[in-house]
Amino acid sequence: MNMILFMFAFSLILSLVLTALNFWLAQMNPDSEKLSPYECGFDPLGSARLPFSIRFFLVAILFLLFDLEIALLLPLPWATQLQSPSTTLTWASTLILLLTLGLVYEWTQGGLEWAE
Repeated sequence: MNMILFMFAFSLILSLVLTALNFWLAQMNPDSEKLSPYECGFDPLGSARLPFSIRFFLVAILFLLFDLEIALLLPLPWATQLQSPSTTLTWASTLILLLTLGLVYEWTQGGLEWAE
């Protein structure tokens, strides 16, 4: 019980000391560029609330879909050391074929075309 109380008191005191140190070392007078919402070096030219094409979202979703293929195929070199590497090769080939068919379908449907 004494050890738990000691650890609790120590962590409480440490957090108070670190918070006080943070307030003491923090910059209290930020300049106008730090207070601006855009830290890119120039003022915004127009409104940020303008609508834009849904195609940006579609391309982003397609990128995520085909980028996950790499994450699923990453353990493939180590999987060849299993008892049945032919099963692993079959599943990997099926995954690549399915994703290729999806890409061909998107391409033929015009999902990758910017101009309509």
